[in-house]
Amino acid sequence: MKPLFIKNFTREQLEAWVASLGEKPFRARQLYKHLYARNVSSWSECTDLSRAFCARLESDATLHALAVSRVDAASDGTRKYLFRLHDSNFIESVLIPDPPRCTLCVSSQAGCALGCKFCLTGSMGFKRNLQTAEIVDQVCHALRDPELGSKINSLVFMGMGEPLANYDEVLRALAIITDPDGLMFSHRRVTLSTAGLVPQMRRLGTTTPVNLAISIHAPNDALRDQLMPVNRTYPLGELMRACREYPLQARKRITFEYILLDSVNDSPVHAKELVRLLKGVRAKINLIAFNPHPGSIYRTPSQEKILDFQDVLRKANLTAIIRKSRGSEIGAACGQLAAKIVTRDS
Repeated sequence: MKPLFIKNFTREQLEAWVASLGEKPFRARQLYKHLYARNVSSWSECTDLSRAFCARLESDATLHALAVSRVDAASDGTRKYLFRLHDSNFIESVLIPDPPRCTLCVSSQAGCALGCKFCLTGSMGFKRNLQTAEIVDQVCHALRDPELGSKINSLVFMGMGEPLANYDEVLRALAIITDPDGLMFSHRRVTLSTAGLVPQMRRLGTTTPVNLAISIHAPNDALRDQLMPVNRTYPLGELMRACREYPLQARKRITFEYILLDSVNDSPVHAKELVRLLKGVRAKINLIAFNPHPGSIYRTPSQEKILDFQDVLRKANLTAIIRKSRGSEIGAACGQLAAKIVTRDS
């Protein structure tokens, strides 16, 4: 029998489930507070719940949807968590301290089906979608980190998988994460990244105000078709139309992530194409130097090329930030997540 993960329930669903057990409504409110505001690690910590109710929780509900299998630390302070799921699949999350920010990079799938050519996660193939509880529990575990947990103030859905390909579970997780009675993250501190699943993007914009990031990585269809197979389904024209029509709140912009690949997409000509592509979009661009990984055919551009690319964007009055890669020595940088140390723990 599959375990009943208590953190699969939104607040309303939890209230209905508790009522089905014959408990009064205030018990659901107490339980929700224990799960998120107190972030309990065992039912025994719920001392204001009756013994009978705690016994029912112990027998009928699973508190933890995943377990920490390994934690790797980089010299720059980055930490990578390897989580074992109940079916023995593995996922990874990354905790990045960069004062005043401390960001947790969250996974939404075990593996990924999109097959972007420069991404190690894509090379491991697709295992399955994560359940709501498996997404939320990454945050709960990280918040318990004795050194950095209390400092986490930003979440990005940029880990393993395509969040919008797991739309319903991700939206339920976002509801819990941004609930003032849940994990209490402001929507301004939560960013969801997509490779460009246009129908789901349009739904997202009418459902939640969290920040949107687009993994763009190429300024024209011919090149993006080669690098990102999803572009053959949702080409740049369709994607950019959805971006221009996206219902952004005041002072918000769409972030475009652009991984620079040496002699592939990093020339001034590509930069000028990107300027034209983003015309009419409230945009900012994160430039990310490619992070090498074993078996990849791609290389990291020189610093001079990166700066030249940025200069073209800035002269066109676009905000373009060069993002420093963090955690590359432990395989925790952008595009390096693949749960590749599973064999040590299985």
